[in-house]
Parts: sequence; C-alpha cells; structure tokens
Amino acid sequence: MSDKNFQFLNVSRSGPDVLPVKIRQAEFREIYEPFDPAAASEQSDRCLDCGNPYCEWKCPVHNYIPDWLQLVAEGRIEEAAELAHETNSLPEMCGRICPQDRLCEGACTLHTGFGAVTIGAVEKYLVDTAFERGWRPDLSHVRKTGYSVGIVGAGPAGLACADVLVRNGVAATVYDRYPEVGGLLSFGIPEFKLELGVVRRRREVFEGMGIEFKLNTNVGTDVTADELLRRHDALFLGMGTYTAVTGSLPGADAEGVVPALSFLIGQTNHLYDLGMDHYPHIDLAGKRVVVLGGGDTAMDCVRTSIRQGASSVTCVYRRDRSNMPGSQREVDLAMSEGVQFQFQANPLEIQSENGQVTGLKIERTELKPDANGTRLVPVPIDGSETVFEADAVLVAFGYRPSVPDWVTQLGVRTSKDGRIIVSGAEGGGQTSNPQVFSGGDMVLGADLVVTAVAGGRAAAQGILKQLNVAVEAAA
Repeated sequence: MSDKNFQFLNVSRSGPDVLPVKIRQAEFREIYEPFDPAAASEQSDRCLDCGNPYCEWKCPVHNYIPDWLQLVAEGRIEEAAELAHETNSLPEMCGRICPQDRLCEGACTLHTGFGAVTIGAVEKYLVDTAFERGWRPDLSHVRKTGYSVGIVGAGPAGLACADVLVRNGVAATVYDRYPEVGGLLSFGIPEFKLELGVVRRRREVFEGMGIEFKLNTNVGTDVTADELLRRHDALFLGMGTYTAVTGSLPGADAEGVVPALSFLIGQTNHLYDLGMDHYPHIDLAGKRVVVLGGGDTAMDCVRTSIRQGASSVTCVYRRDRSNMPGSQREVDLAMSEGVQFQFQANPLEIQSENGQVTGLKIERTELKPDANGTRLVPVPIDGSETVFEADAVLVAFGYRPSVPDWVTQLGVRTSKDGRIIVSGAEGGGQTSNPQVFSGGDMVLGADLVVTAVAGGRAAAQGILKQLNVAVEAAA
C-alpha cells in the first residue's frame, strides 16, 4: 500500500476501458470492459480513507466503501465481497447502474480537483471477480427459525428483503409474474448497462442461499393474497411502479406513441425470446425518434433507439441540462452515441396524420425561480412554438405505483398518489396490516435501484422484529 496522503497525486482517476462508439451504437452488450486487477488495485488505493467518509453517508445503503476499497487495493477480493454484501444485497448491479456521480463518487473528497475514486467500477469488479473465483455467501452458521415470509415481486426491493431474511434463518419464497427475476433490473434496464446474465447469476446465488422463486405467478389469479397469508407468517410487497405518467398530451393516442417501459421490456423480450407476448418488439430502425423526459429511463430509451438503427434520436426536456434528474454520465454517453438534445423545450402536442405520428409541437422555456426560490421552473416564451418531425414518440415522464385491488382488500392503506403507507425508516416497513410489509418504489415512488434495495432491507428488519427473531446477520 502506498502513502494515502500522496497516492491521489501520483495516480489520476481512471475507469475501465469503454467500447468504441461504433460498436456501442450497434450492439446490445455492456459497454465497459472488465477492470484490470492491477488497475482496480491502483484506483482503489487512491482512496484517502477519510475519517468521516462522505461517500458512505451519501450511499443509500451506507456501504463500507473505504474499507472494501482498501481490501481490493491489497488484493483481498473475497473479503471485500463479504464486506460489500453486509450492506448491499445487489452490489454487482449497483456497481453497474447506480448514478455514482450523484451519490458516492459525487460526495468523494477527491471529486473536486483530483477526480473521485472510481467506486462504482471497483464495486462491480470485486463482486464479479469473487464470483468467478467461486466465492459464495456462507450461511452455514445460520439457524433456521421455522418462520416463512412470502415476497411478492422479484425486483430489487423483494430480492433485498429475501436476502436479509434467509441470512437470519427465515425462509423466503418470492412470487413474480415474469419469467425472470429482477423486475426492472431484467426488463427495464437495457443490456448495454446490465446484461441479463448478471441477474441470472444472482438468482443462482440466492437459490444457493435457500431463497425459493415461484415465477410466472400472478398473485390475485394464480394464487390469492389470503392464501399467501395462510401459507406464510408475513408478506412483503415489492411490485414496483408500472403505471406510466402520460402528461395528458393532446394526440398521445396516435400510432407511434409508446410508453418507455413498454418499449424497453419489449426489447429485452425480443433479445431473449422470453415469450412475453403482451410486450411486443417495437422496431425503430430508420425512424425519426423523439423521447420525452430527462431521467435515466429516457436515457435508456434514446440509447436503445440508437442501437436499433433509428435515423435520428432527439431527447426533449423542459429544463436545462444541469437540472436533469438523471445521471450526467448517462447524458454524456448518449451524446457520444449520437443522440441530439433539445433542452428548455416543453412538449405541447403530438401531431399525426391518418392516426400516425408525424411530429411533436413544443414551446421554448426560460428558467425562473419558483415561489419558494428553491428550484428553477420552466416558463413558456411567447411566440417560441415549433414542430419537430417524428415517426415515433417515446414517453418517459415517469411511473407511479401499480397497486392491485387485492392489496387494499388486505387492509393496506395507500396515499392519494397510490403509494403504500408504511412505518419505519428508509422507505420500508409495516403497513396498516401488521402482517404485511412493503418497501422500494411502491412506497417511495419511482426511484433508484439502490433505494429499493435499502427499502427492502429495512422492511426485512421490521419483519424480523415482528417475528421476534434475533438479528445475527448485518442488514
């Protein structure tokens, strides 16, 4: 190990190699090459090991980042993986898709002036490498309690909840309507960010830990909620957010207007031939594509459209770039791959002829402080209306919780906007039915994968407390 006081001066920030643009524009595979072991060690060694690690506090699951960076720098990969799993149930996925520039790396002491430690790339590297070497979580010391929990939804919140439960001797059965685990990890995040094989490997790891999966299972039809309550000692609900925010644009019913998730799920279904007929493949090859929205889902749509061979791809966002809600890194990648951006452009109407999209009418905006002076809001500029020609419009304004009727029939209270109301910290906890818990996007609204993981883990703690199980494993 080098002197921590000077290593960051001698070694600049550097990440894994990225595939050339021409390859990225044409292929659906992860764009980053694996980290070289020597480079991963050297980059990890840049960490200052701050006495008050801002990176750790900014992380929603509060990873022990300086500690596992040091272990990687010393080549102790299996120990680093063990430590990473103490706080995070899906570290290899968070390493790939977390907006580190907004979270841990953005809070790194070296961020301004020297370049943050490449935390995300190292997190991905250490878990992938440990798995390749045969490392798996050791649950040989865990004593079974005899309790059982049913988890509805195999997305990040449900998987995280199951992880914590089995580590504490509680059997976990995960029910999901899809043929693969992962929820939006598998279907809503494109292959160039997270390949399905990574999620499938995690499923094998979880099954090795004793988690049981019942896929292609619709709760409410294939099995009733009452039956699940009789079968298990508690339930966790983690079904995510799938109801699209439409923005009520005139003309949104035209052929060629597509919700973002329908487009992304259809692409994954097509790539892997998963037989999900209700999500058809939408081919945008040769088409002029406009994407509405400024979050990470919008970036997923524009970059997928590029790979499908669209003739042009334009992202329309009503604020400026600095006010975009998604990762700036994703915007940079989209721009490098050929996506055009129209900032401070407010969509007014989707135009069509004979029922088919032909264009998007927008007005330009200027940003002014809101009434509280806390955020800039877009204000229309008179006489600034214009029309972009388009063959397809993908709507990525966001998603709201999709709470089925059987949830409220269980006596679970929801808010006016459809989110499940819980007690407890970090977005997870007990609902108004003491036997039912929830976490992740159903509680927070559409948010990050890592916040869903945090919510699932927090809810697992609440379940353990409800069952009076002494917690032996970190959560």
